[in-house]
Amino acid sequence: MAIIITDECINCGACEPECPNTAIYEGADDWRYKDGTSLDGTVVLTNGKEVDADEPQEPVSDELYYIVPDKCTECKGFHDEPQCAAVCPVDCCVPDEDVVETEEELLAKQKFMHPEG
Repeated sequence: MAIIITDECINCGACEPECPNTAIYEGADDWRYKDGTSLDGTVVLTNGKEVDADEPQEPVSDELYYIVPDKCTECKGFHDEPQCAAVCPVDCCVPDEDVVETEEELLAKQKFMHPEG
C-alpha cells in the first residue's frame, strides 16, 4: 500500500528528504521516474505500465507535498517503517486505501528501482 499525504499537510517539507525512493515532491513540481532511482529511458514498471523514466510527469498535487504511488514502497527494503510518517509533525502521511500492495510487491518495486542495493 502506498502512502498519501492528506490535506492536513502544512507544507513543512520534512518528509521529502527522508524518502529513499524520491517519491515525495513539493506541490506543483513535476516529477520523473528516474529521480532517485536507477530507472532510465523506456522501462516497464512492476505493475506492467510502460513509461519513459526521463520524461517529466504532471504533479499529483498543485498545493501540497505529494507522494507518487508508483514510486512509494513504504520504505520496504530500506527501513522498518515509512520515514515520511515517522518525521511528519502533523501525522498526515497515511496509508492509501486506494493503492493496496503486498509486502512482496513493495519489495519487488524497491528492487526494480534500486537493483544495486
